[in-house]
Amino acid sequence: MTQDERLDCMLRYLLDERDETRGLALPADPGEKRRLWRSLVNVRPPELIDGDYLRTEDTYLQEELRRKGVTRLDGLTPVQPGLYLWQGDITTLAADAIVNAANSRMLGCFVPCHGCIDNAIHTAAGVRLRLECTRMMALAPGEEPPGQARITNAHNLPCKYVLHTVGPIIYGAVTPKDRALLASCYRSCLDLAARHGCRSVAFCCISTGEFHFPGELAAQIAIQTVRAWQRQNPDRIEVIFNVFKDSDREIYRRLLR
Repeated sequence: MTQDERLDCMLRYLLDERDETRGLALPADPGEKRRLWRSLVNVRPPELIDGDYLRTEDTYLQEELRRKGVTRLDGLTPVQPGLYLWQGDITTLAADAIVNAANSRMLGCFVPCHGCIDNAIHTAAGVRLRLECTRMMALAPGEEPPGQARITNAHNLPCKYVLHTVGPIIYGAVTPKDRALLASCYRSCLDLAARHGCRSVAFCCISTGEFHFPGELAAQIAIQTVRAWQRQNPDRIEVIFNVFKDSDREIYRRLLR
């Protein structure tokens, strides 16, 4: 089965799940097909799903990852001992764990094709990740408070685990509590990763972007917190600061000199 055929199978299954979309014609354009599939996956509630769909999705996503290419830690050069700076797609990074800047529901982003990292990670991992997050949250119902971390398997991502953390949302001026909560996100992720035997963790820019934490200050807190943790836990975990935007790369590059 080709990638296009797999995509058609997945689309037909997802469309036929709902009365309002059953029988709709599939787009002819491959890009539109991909966008429709992502939208349907993004909005799909964490309900039971057919095993054949999951196996098709696994094969499809693994082939997509192969085409994009995987970045491994041994191919990167540290900027300081135990610290790396890498600009790229975190869903292609083969660290032991990557960090997801989650929302308080901890089930992924439900906005179709949204540009946040939560959406990107759940899309690339596949439906299995939302199902696992649902089981995880059922053990402690309610919204996840900021500053903590939870861990799941990575499913179709090249890493082993995903660390989910909720950062503080900034509504006005950054407060001391906001700073403390952001620092706690980094410490909680590292503590949790260490307990699961991880030797490398890739952090996204937690709380920036949609959560409006100023990028420069967020990077300062990230670097200070990670360095302090590494001093207290020498030779335990190497850390990759993953950035997507050029402006964040320049901030981290300057601060890590």
